[in-house]
Amino acid sequence: QARLVESGGGVVQSGGSLRLSCVVSGCIWGINVMGWYGQVPGKQRELVASATRGGNTNYADFVKGRFTITRDNAKNTVYLQMNSLKPENTAVYYCNMKPYGPNIDYWGQGTQVTVSS
Repeated sequence: QARLVESGGGVVQSGGSLRLSCVVSGCIWGINVMGWYGQVPGKQRELVASATRGGNTNYADFVKGRFTITRDNAKNTVYLQMNSLKPENTAVYYCNMKPYGPNIDYWGQGTQVTVSS
């Protein structure tokens, strides 16, 4: 059973930066896509950024130019560098992993990011 462990959330002032990390272990099929989703109370979880194993990336429009997703395939780790943070970026951020083979989504436990104005 794959396990995702996130770290790096916290409280930051508007305009500040945070870096999230997510380490995947126990995935027997190989890791295809890794990404980050954000969720606020009462709303659905939505994609923030994702990256394929080959390095193709995808960003939500509201983070383009401010957030950068990177992967270290050797370490089964994905990062999300968040710059120029805004209060509306406040959310619980969840790491997501899609393996090769089975159509399954794996999720981390979530890490809270709070941006104060």
